This record gives sequence, structure tokens and C-alpha cells, in this order.
Amino acid sequence: MSRAAPIGVFDSGVGGLSVLAELRRLLPHEQFIYLADTAHLPYGARPGEEIRALTGQAVQELHSRGVKAVVVACNTASAYSLEHLRARFDIPIIGLVPALKPAVAATRTGVVGVLATPGTLRGTLLQDVIRTFADPAGVRVLTAVSAELVPLVEAGQAEGEQTQVVLRETLRPLAEAGADQLVLGCTHYPFLAGSIRAGFGHTFTLLDSGAAVARHTRNVLQRADLLNDQQAPGTVAYFVTGEVEAARPVFAALSPDRAEPVHLAAAGG
Repeated sequence: MSRAAPIGVFDSGVGGLSVLAELRRLLPHEQFIYLADTAHLPYGARPGEEIRALTGQAVQELHSRGVKAVVVACNTASAYSLEHLRARFDIPIIGLVPALKPAVAATRTGVVGVLATPGTLRGTLLQDVIRTFADPAGVRVLTAVSAELVPLVEAGQAEGEQTQVVLRETLRPLAEAGADQLVLGCTHYPFLAGSIRAGFGHTFTLLDSGAAVARHTRNVLQRADLLNDQQAPGTVAYFVTGEVEAARPVFAALSPDRAEPVHLAAAGG
């Protein structure tokens, strides 16, 4: 495998751009291919088998384009697919783990909130992390779930009035229960930070997995001697499986290079 080969980054939509930003910050000389399966967005309400199938097809597409590793920048896809992907592909597959460990370490009230999608909540990964880090520390973990937030971010409404209404309704029980840390359990949710602050001020410290995933990716590539040793700044190729015209303004708004996505045939047909 060539050190100059790109890194694949996959998400169901634009949420993974928050992870991509951390990857590019830490690995500025790497080439990236970003694939968003917008034709099948959102993944959160889909059955586990379908999530695994769609994720596998997307990673196969990235693999066929010669990537040296894939970052599954989607909490729902990670919760259901990582074991299957690692058994199927001969390249490093890096997934997301909810940022519960630092939240447990930082809480002063002993109550931590997790804002998740229905799919992430149904998977076993979150419960495994709670058992590993929160339960031994005696920290109470409360979850808040919304199926509306991902579509709102995808529609470019991360700071819109409807988004703030949904967030107030969804997060109020966590605030009233005394949560002082809020784990953003979906890669779309870092784009909601402004709206969360507008509704709740500094009630919560917000935590997401992007920076930790970037560090882990660097470490994995370093151990495999796959870090790009070229000094030129890296670039990104962006692909979507859905309508380009619908995706273009949101990609432009949420990416620092005003990304121009290209259409790719939908992973699931």
C-alpha cells in the first residue's frame, strides 16, 4: 500500500465533515476521499442489517478507489458495522466511539447526557461504553434521542428556529436532571453547538469524538508505516450518492474549502 494513497471517510451525510475537519487539522498532508450516502439518509431509523449492508457497500466503493484506510465517520454505522467491515476488508477500518470517557472524567454533578440518534441508541456500542466507563465511576448517564436533528442539519438548518425548538424539547430533561456534560453522539451534532448554546448557555460542556478519532487514525497509520511523507497540502474529493444540487449548499457551508460534491451511484442501488 502506498503512503500517498488517500484515506476514505464515510458518513450517511454531511455529519462526517466535522470528523474530516479534525483529520485534516492533524494530518494536513494526507489525501482524502469523502463519501456521503445521502441517497439513504438518515441511517438512524433503519434496521441493523440494512445499516451494515449500506455501510459495507460504501466502504467497498472507497476500497475500490485505492484508499489505505477508512474512517467510518458515522456513529450509527460504527455501532452496527465495524466488526463486519474489519472481517471483510484488508485495510484499517476506524470507527467512532461516543466520547463518554472524557465526559465521565470531567463531570462535577455525576450526571452525563448523551444526545444520540435512534440507531445509535439501539446498537450495543453505547451500552458497552457506559458499562466500561460510567458504571464503575458511579456516574449516571441519561440519553436524549431525536430523529429530527440529522435531517435539519442536512437541510442547512443547524441554527434555524425549528432546530432550536427541537433541541430545547430534547435536551431540557437532561438539564433539569443536572447533566453538566453532553456527549454529541452523532457526527452531525457538532454543527448544532451554536443552537445548543443559544438554548442552554453553558449548562453543558459539549464533547464529540472527532479529535480523538483523528489522533487514533494518525497512530494507526504511523504503526503501519502509511503516513504520507509528502509535504504538499492534502486535498479532498467529495462524493454524494443523492442529488448534488441539494447537497451542494450544505457542503459549501459546512466545509472550510467550500466543497463541491460529485454524484456517485447510490451504494444500495
